[in-house]
Amino acid sequence: MASQERSSEEAEGAKERGLVYTWRAGSCSITPERLPGLCGKTVLQAALGTNHGLLLTEGGEVYSFGKLPWRSGPEEFCANSPILENTLLGQHVITVAAGSFHNGAVTEGGVVYMWGNNSSGQCAVANQPYVPEPQPISISDSETSPLLSVRILQLACGEEHTLALSLSREIWAWGSGCQLGLITTTFPVTKPQKVEHLAGRVVLQIACGAYHSLALVQCLPVQEMKPIPERCNHCSQLLITMTDKEDHVIISDSHCCPLGVALADKQPENHAFCSSLENLEGKSVTGSESEDCKKPLVEEHALVALESDRASLLSSNNGQEDSGISSPGNILCADKKEVKEYLISLSDHTLNESLEKSICTGSEQPSQGEQIGACIPGPPGTSASALNSLVASCASAVGVRVAATYEAGALSLKKVMNFYGTPSNEPSPQPGSGSTGPEALKDSREEQVKLESMQGKKSSSLVDIREEESEGGSRRLSLPGLLSQVSPRLLRKVGRAKMRTVALTPTYSGEADALLPSLRTEVWSWGRGKDGQLGHGDVLPRLQPLCVKSLDGKEVIHISAGGHHSLALTAKSQVYSWGSNIFGQLGHTSSPTTVPRLAKVCGNGVWSTAAGSDYSLFLADEEDFQPGLYYCGQETTTDSLSESNCSKSPVLLLSCSKIGYISNVIAGGDNCLLLVDKNIMGYIASLHELASTERRFYFRLSEIKSQVLRPLLGLDNLGSANTIQLLQEMASRFSKLCYLIGQHGASLSSFLHGVKEARSLAILKHSSLFLDSYTEYCTSITNFLVMGGFMLLAKPAIDFLSKSQELLQKLSEYNEENLQLVDVLNALFFMPFGRLHDYARTLLKLATCFEVASPEYQKLQDSSSCYESLAVHLGRKRKEAEYTLSFWKTFPGKMTDSLRKPDRRLICESSNRGLSLQHAGRFSVNWFILFNDALVHAQFSTHHIFALSTLWVEALSEEAGNVNGLKITTPEEQFVLLSSTPQEKTKWLRAISQAVDQALKGTSDIILYGAGGNVPRQEPPISRSAKYVFYKDPRFKDAVYDGRWLSGKPHGRGILKWADGRMYSGTFRTGLEDGYGEYRVPNKALNKDDHYVGYWKEGKMCGHGVYSYATGEVYEGCFQDNMRHGHGLLRSGKLTSSSPSMFIGQWTMDKKSGYGVFDDITRGEKYMGMWQDDLCQGNGVVVTQFGLYYEGAFSTNKMMGTGILLSEDDTVYEGEFSDNWTLSGKGTLTLPNGDYIEGLFSGEWGSGIKITGTYFKPSLYESEKDKPKALLTDHFIRRKLGILAVPPDEKWKAVFEECWNQLGCESPGQGDRWKAWDNIAVALTTNRRQHKDSPELLSRSHTQTLESLEFIPQHIGAFTLEKYENIKKYLIKQVDLFDQAIGIFHIRHVILLSIRWASLWKH
Repeated sequence: MASQERSSEEAEGAKERGLVYTWRAGSCSITPERLPGLCGKTVLQAALGTNHGLLLTEGGEVYSFGKLPWRSGPEEFCANSPILENTLLGQHVITVAAGSFHNGAVTEGGVVYMWGNNSSGQCAVANQPYVPEPQPISISDSETSPLLSVRILQLACGEEHTLALSLSREIWAWGSGCQLGLITTTFPVTKPQKVEHLAGRVVLQIACGAYHSLALVQCLPVQEMKPIPERCNHCSQLLITMTDKEDHVIISDSHCCPLGVALADKQPENHAFCSSLENLEGKSVTGSESEDCKKPLVEEHALVALESDRASLLSSNNGQEDSGISSPGNILCADKKEVKEYLISLSDHTLNESLEKSICTGSEQPSQGEQIGACIPGPPGTSASALNSLVASCASAVGVRVAATYEAGALSLKKVMNFYGTPSNEPSPQPGSGSTGPEALKDSREEQVKLESMQGKKSSSLVDIREEESEGGSRRLSLPGLLSQVSPRLLRKVGRAKMRTVALTPTYSGEADALLPSLRTEVWSWGRGKDGQLGHGDVLPRLQPLCVKSLDGKEVIHISAGGHHSLALTAKSQVYSWGSNIFGQLGHTSSPTTVPRLAKVCGNGVWSTAAGSDYSLFLADEEDFQPGLYYCGQETTTDSLSESNCSKSPVLLLSCSKIGYISNVIAGGDNCLLLVDKNIMGYIASLHELASTERRFYFRLSEIKSQVLRPLLGLDNLGSANTIQLLQEMASRFSKLCYLIGQHGASLSSFLHGVKEARSLAILKHSSLFLDSYTEYCTSITNFLVMGGFMLLAKPAIDFLSKSQELLQKLSEYNEENLQLVDVLNALFFMPFGRLHDYARTLLKLATCFEVASPEYQKLQDSSSCYESLAVHLGRKRKEAEYTLSFWKTFPGKMTDSLRKPDRRLICESSNRGLSLQHAGRFSVNWFILFNDALVHAQFSTHHIFALSTLWVEALSEEAGNVNGLKITTPEEQFVLLSSTPQEKTKWLRAISQAVDQALKGTSDIILYGAGGNVPRQEPPISRSAKYVFYKDPRFKDAVYDGRWLSGKPHGRGILKWADGRMYSGTFRTGLEDGYGEYRVPNKALNKDDHYVGYWKEGKMCGHGVYSYATGEVYEGCFQDNMRHGHGLLRSGKLTSSSPSMFIGQWTMDKKSGYGVFDDITRGEKYMGMWQDDLCQGNGVVVTQFGLYYEGAFSTNKMMGTGILLSEDDTVYEGEFSDNWTLSGKGTLTLPNGDYIEGLFSGEWGSGIKITGTYFKPSLYESEKDKPKALLTDHFIRRKLGILAVPPDEKWKAVFEECWNQLGCESPGQGDRWKAWDNIAVALTTNRRQHKDSPELLSRSHTQTLESLEFIPQHIGAFTLEKYENIKKYLIKQVDLFDQAIGIFHIRHVILLSIRWASLWKH
């Protein structure tokens, strides 16, 4: 039999993870026993009830063990071995939960299964006391239409209720009791309902005690915080009041709204409460609630426990208490004097009556603390209401900034009452004491209040006011509030804006919060609070969730709820506990506490907790990184298992450490359970080492932030604004890194609870978060170091640092004596970089646990190399910063201010005479300093800076006579540096080249992750993009160029902006504008710009372009040397947009010259003829809107010489002209009827003409033979029209010349056909590239057409009609496209088409 058991154990031990061990709660000396019957299955999660438990295996199967009374059959009483829940087979369960006597499971699809005891509806099944088998329950959101099923992520079970956390982070509840958090008085609730009070908030975790509930909620981002209302939404009373006295100001937030307090059937008369209470009078909570939920509300005023006093203190690292809640009730007092006078005025009879009534109200005997507190009752409501009204009448709501500072050094109303209130019938606090009278009690209370006040001030001084201010808007204050006195000087100081305000707690970390657990959390609680398990500073129940204010800012990452107590685990591996402490389950020796206090657990930090019915378990790190289990609470003897004593200080269970590495601990009613992993090949040990060291590392960083960095930020006289800004940036980066480490520590704790797959490690999966955070912090701290920040800090902080020198040495791990404070600070803030080596070493240890060929090994190996490379890189950056700092200490002071920059690092300098300037004077001093961003040439007291981005270095050959020479080229200067030796030359050449390459790539603070530190050296490119400000070139002086460069000259695309507002954007070549570009010139007189878009050559407008003048004129055509030259079109006149005056023709040197057409709308004339120097000169034609037509000679813009004039009535004059429309000299005037006059004419046409000549009448001649030759036909004169006009071959010469030019022909008809086609293809491709930058200029069809034009029709062999049609279609398509899209005038393309056709036929 024994051999069979051993073989079974060996079979089960084959699987070395998720081993289950159990033992009896309270038995600290018993070794946990292995749970049999799992057949080697890996258990991922477990849950315990009062007498039973659940196990979830790696395959998604659920097992039950223990007493299962809801089952039918022989196994219902006790199942010593786990029993498979067959109903859940195939569902793949992802999480399980166990209440006192019921169970729950969640499947991969988010479906909830419930079974077990259902007497209070905790299984969400109506009218059924037991649910024997797992049964799916329906959870649907009634706010959606149609109803949508809610997917569940997590379950928590209590005694009579169940909570579920949905995938959308909302809480759903069912069962009975006020612990549901639902607005209902009807129990049980068998249909899951949403807890509306937390709707819209991100809930991270839920936990259920016996009759109370906890929720871990993510804080709201600052931008989502809503302003605090001035008045209560329920009772309309002021939430914050302020009373201005002669020497001080009283600020109070002691408003107490009754929301969440269950009322009894009989409400005592109390007028101090608001009317909303009266509406609830007479209603009682039904169902299975305890008597705690049925106590009348008067207990809120009568039972003033000592725990409420302690609630005003904040828990610090030394076990002191954080500021919480002290004063129950809704009473506002003006000052101590008024309170004292009011208390004296009360009669003993009134005090005794109220005390007696308050004690008799509850059904149970009050605790010792309650009895002591009950001896000091609050004043009746009538007088309190009057006093409240008195204060409220003088008060007004104050801003959030003032309200956030009220807690420092505060005295609560109840403390004032305890201090002054000494009833005559009050018993002695301790029998047998020396002083039993009221005076002794008064003295003791005075000492108590003073002690608490000092503790409160001491602890609250560590609270960052800025953090309180940023988080205050998201809090829901617990009942009752505080009464504070703040001096006007303090108010003025708080109200003043601080220039060094830095949020050391990141409000939102972006990607990290989405990938890692958030540390910005709040703890909310509700349900029964009889034992203070809600943590609000009182013993009142809460119907709805309420934020536990004293845990704000504590970075809670996990919560646990026991029978009547609660635990909260923080990211700093500290545990806060509150509630019942009868058996010492809170981990400290204090009496039962109603506010969270620090549990005193040994070890190196707690990372997992579990709360049982009357005990607590803490899983903490030990020195060897193996977890140690601590127990506190009820203890029983091993013989009779009866209660013998209790352990109020956590005790290390040595027997648990021998069974392996504990990954999880679970507490229930009578039993405890452990999940244990065996350390196979050191894998589990390496994981625990990583998690443990990370948590310790975060604790150190947090101590540095709170004990060193925050006080430093509060100092005055820290130096210049630049130094303060660098300190702020360093503090912000340090805080961000600290927050990330805290998140990672919390993530590793959760990781150890799960499957523990290496590929799921955050430092592998999200390595970029860590690498980037460390790099950013390195940049900020090295910048601060270079500017001498630590030396500047040492002076104003000498007093603070001297007092904290021991702390600084401890945090920085410096053991040497007589160390300079600057060195300690330096080591302290550079300490985080050493953690990267730890990451690399641990990942390498994990990699050795896998096969070399496995993907896990490769991933771990690569990640280890990444972290090690980054560590080496950051170490090098630190050395560069220290080298630069030592250089600035020796550099001349005058130039230091202008050259010293935070991000500037020294690479090398020529103070050792290793480098000199060629052709320098005999007595000249030339000092060359190479930084990471510039080369500085210093001469005596002057210096010049050459940016590395626009610097080119070249080694000169020895053949040219320049031995050991380096040629330096900048945009405006060029010089040669001579080195003393070839080695020195190589050193400077390599240093400058690498510096230039890094400056161009921006890699000074970036490392190639995974490159192992071996980054290949690359020569800087000759062609690059950079920005430069010209200072010498007269044409570009003070202009800023941003674009491409080539060997010191702008080359390629770029933007050039002059100081006077001119701007060019386009292509450059060898330092000048060349190619297509856009140019703007401001016209200050008209407050508009001249705008040119077109082609350039050698810095001047050359080629086709469009110039829009500020005057409204638009020229479109050819340019040369910044002047209009060639064929072009000019629109001018006031009506530019609709029908302007227009000239189209030839231009020469910015003037109209050659053939051109001018349409003058102001005169109603159109001129078509020859031009010279912007004047009509030569033959031409004029047509007016009145029907006159003239052709003939022009001179200096006038009709002068021989010409023909044709009027609208067909009257024709042919002869001499002396001016516009002025006849002068010989001529012939032909009338419409054929008659004509020959002779001398003088006068202006249309104004009267003087004629001396002969009148001829053709009708007098009888035969055609007798008629003069001039009259042989009626249309003789008409046939002469056009003779005096410009011949066709003289027209549009500029268009032809430009077209031949574009085709690559030197003269018309002379050129290569294939070269012409190549030029066409180049032009098309160029235009297409230009319009890629401006796609709006071309439609989709135009773009497709442009693409098709790049395929030129081939002409090989005999020329046929089909080939001719293909070429014709191609050319027409090109003309149409450019006509519509680019806007080139039509006539140019028509003629271009005819020329190309002629060329084709020629060939």
